[in-house]
Amino acid sequence: MLPPVSAPVPDDLLDRVATLVKRRPRVLLGIAGAPAAGKSTLATWLVSRLCARGLPAVGVPMDGFHLADSALDALGRRDRKGAVDTFDGHGYLALLRRLRAEQETTVYAPAFERDLEQPVAGSIAVPPGTRIVVSEGNYLLLEEPPWPDVWGALDEVWYVGLDDATRRARLLDRHVRFGKSPDAARAWVAAVDDPNAELIAATSGRADLCLDTSGLDLRTD
Repeated sequence: MLPPVSAPVPDDLLDRVATLVKRRPRVLLGIAGAPAAGKSTLATWLVSRLCARGLPAVGVPMDGFHLADSALDALGRRDRKGAVDTFDGHGYLALLRRLRAEQETTVYAPAFERDLEQPVAGSIAVPPGTRIVVSEGNYLLLEEPPWPDVWGALDEVWYVGLDDATRRARLLDRHVRFGKSPDAARAWVAAVDDPNAELIAATSGRADLCLDTSGLDLRTD
């Protein structure tokens, strides 16, 4: 793997992916980090800019493997939605393996619809000719199964960090925008998001590259 870079600028990131592409017909790039650290923003920016460079890229978020609310209700875990055991990690791993093995056919991946707060199957097409799949998610670098196999299925995993005050403010705003009251949003962040963030932060040392998104200009226009 390429050595970690301490303080990259956006073009450095694109060059790094382009170097990986020279080594194999399809690159699977993971972006890990705590909730609201900027993973989706970075993934969207990478896909846009890589495509503009003539490197076809598709974003496939791990969030598509959220368990549906009906499954969480059956497990008694709906009040901890977003914790590691509220995802189908083995299903996510199976998709990554398909994306590596099935490059001559279109592979369809699930997405997570925030307006519904539910996963939606078959939402994202990864067609033949896709050179890079950018997959962002919280738990890509965990030690517990199946996450080491997830980590191993990816060519690199980058860790995205952001100062806690900014990240929490983003989370509170997100929860309120999608229907929680401010008090309920604060309670959810304290009881669910913050413990998840601590677990995720402990995995950053396994990343190939660590980024502070507050220092990156990730505009796509």
